[in-house]
Amino acid sequence: MAFPFILGVTTPKQVSVWMKLAAKIDWQQMLINFGGKILEIIFFCLLFWVIDRLGKRLLKHVFLTNADTSVTASNRISTIFTLSLNIFHYTVMFFGIYAVLSVLGVPVGTLIASAGIFSVALGLGAQGFVSDIVTGFFILLEDQIDVGDYVKIDEVEGTVSAIGLRTTQVTSPDGSLNFIPNRKIMVISNKSRNDMRVLIDLVITTSTPVDKLTTAVKQANHDLVPQYPDIIGDPDIQGVTTQPDGTLVFRVQFYVKNGMQATIQRDFLADYLTAAKQAGINLPSPTLNFQSTAK
Repeated sequence: MAFPFILGVTTPKQVSVWMKLAAKIDWQQMLINFGGKILEIIFFCLLFWVIDRLGKRLLKHVFLTNADTSVTASNRISTIFTLSLNIFHYTVMFFGIYAVLSVLGVPVGTLIASAGIFSVALGLGAQGFVSDIVTGFFILLEDQIDVGDYVKIDEVEGTVSAIGLRTTQVTSPDGSLNFIPNRKIMVISNKSRNDMRVLIDLVITTSTPVDKLTTAVKQANHDLVPQYPDIIGDPDIQGVTTQPDGTLVFRVQFYVKNGMQATIQRDFLADYLTAAKQAGINLPSPTLNFQSTAK
């Protein structure tokens, strides 16, 4: 029995077949087509990279020309600027990928139009992506937060760094950058919108001369308030009250512009203690009771 090939040895007839097939292939045209597609892909990559860079510069120029306004307006402009950059970047990426796949012969339009593929995409996790976008849209539409606002979202507290299509970035006081998916945002405590309340409690005893202390505090306010334009209205001397643990305190309440709570409380507390000492009033060791709530 004769075998056409043994141990990988090719017969002259088989070699002839392969040579005929190779001869039928237009290698020059194949290389031209392959090289053309490579050049097209490089061209589209460079084109959309340039569009992305130029578009971002244009957006930056447009928004920066309107940034020198009030703090609130500036924060709002920063928020819209960040969102616009994200939308523009994702749009350029989409069309860039679409162009590259089209060069490779992939029927992108058919795939996008296919309801079956879209359903599979949703089933694989697109629901979360859509939820992030919808939630982020309503956060911006309702003006819940802006870039630069000090907020508390669940357990995360800090300054809003960016609001994107999918995530909101919050920088904590310790410098940590937190990325929060928009769909996870349920409750936002924005501490940068309204005037904030500051309470200063001076611990007293039943023997403390309240009238004398009131006079000393009023004089301190008269001297110090004009130096702080961030104080809204006049200080409210509420007088003697009790803390939850039953401690007697002499309370003064302020409403101040957001961000100035700690500074004003610190300075006025020190001045009150000095005024009480100069008036000959002996106060127990003070307890700092700091509260900031929206007006």
